[in-house]
Amino acid sequence: MRHFNFSLSMDPWNEHGVDHLLTALESDPRGLESIYRLLYGQKLGSLVIPNEVRSIAENEDLEIQSYLFPCVIEELRPPRRIRVGAVQNKIVCPPSSPVAEQILALHNQVKSIIDIAGQCNVNILCFQETWAMPFAFCTREKMPWCEFAESAEDGPSICLLKQYAKKYSMVIISPILEREPMSNVMWNTAVIINSDGSVLGKTRKNHIPRVGDFNESTYYMESQLGHPVFDTPYGRIAVNICYGRHHPLNWLMYGLNGAEIVFNPSATVDSLSESLWPIEARNAAIANHYFTVAINRVGTESFPHEFTSGDGKPAHKEFGHFFGSSYITAPDGVRTPGLSRTRN
Repeated sequence: MRHFNFSLSMDPWNEHGVDHLLTALESDPRGLESIYRLLYGQKLGSLVIPNEVRSIAENEDLEIQSYLFPCVIEELRPPRRIRVGAVQNKIVCPPSSPVAEQILALHNQVKSIIDIAGQCNVNILCFQETWAMPFAFCTREKMPWCEFAESAEDGPSICLLKQYAKKYSMVIISPILEREPMSNVMWNTAVIINSDGSVLGKTRKNHIPRVGDFNESTYYMESQLGHPVFDTPYGRIAVNICYGRHHPLNWLMYGLNGAEIVFNPSATVDSLSESLWPIEARNAAIANHYFTVAINRVGTESFPHEFTSGDGKPAHKEFGHFFGSSYITAPDGVRTPGLSRTRN
């Protein structure tokens, strides 16, 4: 039996999780290779990240990882090499800050992130669920949280990302709280911005949780758009928003409709689903023979007023810890290690 001796500062399990602890085994390459094979299918190679990009990431306190999925080169068809980016980020300002200040801070934060993705030649970039606001649906309060809702065609977040999509010829998936201008109805929506900066379309959350502090049905209901797939210059993509990952038939429909990559922008907390997180999107990739990109919010968000959720727990202000750990899986079940539990 091999014994591995290592020490890490702080509490390594809460800080990084099992994915990052693997780096402590670098001194035993054979043992490390076996562990990667058992956990992830194999140890993936990495893409070259320019030194200037790494410097920017360090200055911004961003974790940046790259992985390369190998494939057999065919004789008759040219290969399609696609670079996919997954973004997990904390909110910048506390939820008690003015709404405009919170939005501006998040917009400024993602500008740097998109610039990094652009310099790494990312083709398709996806953000986490409702990235441009706190995940305030636990509170069941109308104000100020409904002020974050915006148009899926020309809202402030969409207009910002249109510019960057065109700048880098990048498809950007922007999950937002949508407000329909005419009806004033709100939806949990992912907007697909094409590489020319135009809005290609949108999809909405098919399954709304009614468990724990996920009081989302106070704000929006299930989608009526079905399971759309979007034909982009880089492949056919779909977006299975958050809670839809628990429903195998939801994943299946995107595959039947022709998706090659299915993104799962999410916001889920450790006490509820961290044990399920590494399994569900990976299973979906295997079962439906497409790539999956599981993206989770990161950080702990505390709200100004206490709230309850009808589950018998005392009133509280914190939703819980959004544990990040975003990852990508190939159709053969090989997956990347997860990103950090605590960092952008």
